[in-house]
Amino acid sequence: MSIYPAHAAPVRSEPLTFVLIHGSWADAGFWNGTAAALRQMGHAVFVPEYPGHGGDPNKNVSHAQMSKAVGDYIAAKQLQDIVLVGHSFGGTIIQKAAELVPNRLKRLVFWDAFVLNDGESLADVLPKEASSFFLKLAEASSDNTITLPFPYFRDAFVNTADLPTAQYIYRHSPPEPAAPFMEKLDLKRFYALQVPKSYLYFTEDNVLPQFDNTGWHPHFSSRLGQFRLIKGHGDHMTTAYVQPAKLAQLLVQAGRD
Repeated sequence: MSIYPAHAAPVRSEPLTFVLIHGSWADAGFWNGTAAALRQMGHAVFVPEYPGHGGDPNKNVSHAQMSKAVGDYIAAKQLQDIVLVGHSFGGTIIQKAAELVPNRLKRLVFWDAFVLNDGESLADVLPKEASSFFLKLAEASSDNTITLPFPYFRDAFVNTADLPTAQYIYRHSPPEPAAPFMEKLDLKRFYALQVPKSYLYFTEDNVLPQFDNTGWHPHFSSRLGQFRLIKGHGDHMTTAYVQPAKLAQLLVQAGRD
């Protein structure tokens, strides 16, 4: 098994400042390879962690705490003209964080990410079978977290990986706090923002159905209004581990002018 990228020629663009926000069943380490590749290309990269993740023992956290932590991090670092990237559940985090620091943003990039409408929760937009499955897993836990069974994770999240790579990624996918899945978000301010947006869609991503109108693109991407669409090959998580240079190039395409 290799978790390191093959050599790839960099995409040339002006230096950008990226802030990378991970999704569920991950922590900030998810971005290690991609952040290194972006820095090699000359970009500045920041990878904040948010509550309930990255070794935080408290799993009783809210969506507001998560998004505020990202906004506070950006403000504390005095970052400007940032490309704020959200992966998966991280799309909902950057929606709310964008409301907190709109004047610091250059562009929002949603990578196979949920885009909620005003008043929706993540549970509202998941396929009913998945929402019910996650709720049962949370109820069966001792701390209201969701731990995915490996067979489900393997087929849905890392479907293009070989078995050793899938097992490696699964070992680095911690339990996810369940409460934020159920929170309905007020997104009126987000939909009033005039920040440019991009959607990065991986065509083999099997977390959401590929065969109906509830998938990543165009279902969620179209909620952004005017947006830039970038497509790549890959599933939900594998590329970040095995081809981070490829992912970095796609993020630059999504984030550059």
